[in-house]
Amino acid sequence: MRRIVLFAAAALLAVSTSAQARDTRLELSLQELLSSQEARDAGIDGSVRFYLAGQPVRVAQRMGEDVTNKKTNAANKSDEQACRWVALSALKALQSGAQARGANAVVDIVSFYKRNEFRSSTNYECYAGTILAGVALKGTYARVN
Repeated sequence: MRRIVLFAAAALLAVSTSAQARDTRLELSLQELLSSQEARDAGIDGSVRFYLAGQPVRVAQRMGEDVTNKKTNAANKSDEQACRWVALSALKALQSGAQARGANAVVDIVSFYKRNEFRSSTNYECYAGTILAGVALKGTYARVN
């Protein structure tokens, strides 16, 4: 009887640890994404330029800060495919916000997933799970020269 209880407890422990949500961190190139056909197909039209924190840019006027937090269905997609798709959604939201304010750029962009800031002058951060992938970006709307 004791063996059955121990076996049952071990089986429950195994099931509970495998049921935990996956949250795999990826760093992907923003420039590669922006120059892709996917970006053009998603409506990233070049009217708004995107600059990660640390990239050189001449800002003429800052027009407010914003955060976008997007999620997408990751089922039946590779982590990279899901991350690229959700990043385009986040960039599209920032592009719309910039256009509404008369800005021609979003500068000082940092990843802001679960309110944790990740800075890179080349990459954005994405978290991919079994069901969802997410990208959160924080940036400043600006007029640049």
